[in-house]
Amino acid sequence: MATETSHHVAMTLHDHLPMLQVLIPFIASPLIVLMGARGGLSWLIAFVASLASFIVSIVLLMEVIDGGFISYAIGGWAPPLGIEYRVDAANAFMLFLISGISTIVLPFAYESVKAEISAKHHTLFYSCYLLCFTGLLGVVITGDAFNVFVFLEISSLSTYALIATGAERDKRALTAAYDYLVMGTIGATFFVIGIGFLYMATGTLNMADLAERIADQENNRTIKAAFAFILVGMGLKVAIYPLHLWLPNSYTYAPSAITAFLAATATKAAIYVILRFTFSVFQPSFQFEVYALEFIILPLAVLAMFAASFIAVFQSDLKRMLAYSSIAQIGYMLLGIALLNSTGLTGSIVHLFNHGITKAVLFMGVGALVLRSGSSFYSRIRGMGRVMPITGAAMVVGGLSLIGVPGTAGFISKWELVQATLERGWWPLAFLIAASSLLAVIYVWRFVEVLYLHEPAYGADHREAPLTMLVPIWIMALACIYFGFATEITLGAARTAADGLLAGTTGMLESVTSTEAGH
Repeated sequence: MATETSHHVAMTLHDHLPMLQVLIPFIASPLIVLMGARGGLSWLIAFVASLASFIVSIVLLMEVIDGGFISYAIGGWAPPLGIEYRVDAANAFMLFLISGISTIVLPFAYESVKAEISAKHHTLFYSCYLLCFTGLLGVVITGDAFNVFVFLEISSLSTYALIATGAERDKRALTAAYDYLVMGTIGATFFVIGIGFLYMATGTLNMADLAERIADQENNRTIKAAFAFILVGMGLKVAIYPLHLWLPNSYTYAPSAITAFLAATATKAAIYVILRFTFSVFQPSFQFEVYALEFIILPLAVLAMFAASFIAVFQSDLKRMLAYSSIAQIGYMLLGIALLNSTGLTGSIVHLFNHGITKAVLFMGVGALVLRSGSSFYSRIRGMGRVMPITGAAMVVGGLSLIGVPGTAGFISKWELVQATLERGWWPLAFLIAASSLLAVIYVWRFVEVLYLHEPAYGADHREAPLTMLVPIWIMALACIYFGFATEITLGAARTAADGLLAGTTGMLESVTSTEAGH
């Protein structure tokens, strides 16, 4: 693509793809409400918008997979004055993950939402879902620091509402949503204060321009403070241990479809923001950044890997167990970032993707169990693997990927992280990664035992999940196996993304002086 984004040139639809990526679900969301689309129609609009967005993300990924980038100036206003959408390998990979998960979770949601949420709320439910989806895509695609905050708030506000819809089944969803609202608002406030400090020090909000202007200001205290605020603010959104307290309840009491979508995408988008600011805006050579990552983030990541896994072992609710497992897996992703080398970063980005598809299988599987048994407590789902063998088998595949068994997607990213620690000469960390994976064996075995080694609970519906649920669950389960073998796709994209991020500002600054939407 070498088409200018100036308004003097006739632009094709293809040139507007970065904008359409966000615009399609954004327009579809109020459309559902304005049409008063009930039941099936509101679901259909959401699904079509999500599918269109997914197709756009595939096209964008294909264009930047070899290391180029696309710069789209909104309204023809060239960056750094205008707002820029910038697509490179790192965020194209994330756009692909978020829109792909959404497109697969929505068919699953059709039956799940009907069972868990009353029909009168479906219109607003799908409208909020699309707003959340729009926000996550916007956070990832924008090249403007303040825009990240705006999209973060769009996704967060709709997420609070979506979690609260779980109150029809369990009133604790309201307190879970409220806790998340308080914690999320504190996180967003910290983040926007950090952005304010950056603007104070540089007078710009464009990320590429920011990177250029702070490149030689390592000792500027305002910039150091900005980094600290951004890291803590996004740390809350990511659920870095011990800033994770909002997450277990949110995942446990939200409707099953929302838990599956959020677990696979929301924390991943927040980790992407940390990646983007750590490597594209601030320099990986800044001493204060290196210290923050090695002496604060690294120990907290290791703590998460063990503490959250240990707590997961003792849970009696499968959803809550998987929520704690997510906190532990976030530890692995942060560990890769804190290693500050190409292999570690590649491992982190691949783990983002692999953990996304793994958690989608497991949470959708739990949703199917909830549909038939009415609860995700172990006491209610015991023996359900026998009467729901197809759902149970998919969950076992997801469990193996969560542990990191060779031949599953989860193994690939953990192997990359182990290699990264050995590259740094930190072999005790490699041992800790292996040891924390053994804890995963314990909690995965617990739910496998509950599903298969007990007589089915009395009073549960002993039918297999409907086909609209089984197909999405198995698409994700097969993806866990496929990406365990076909590693060149995910590893290739992640390596390109990691190299692009580690290059810091080089290659990014062209767009500040050029308005080309091309490589």
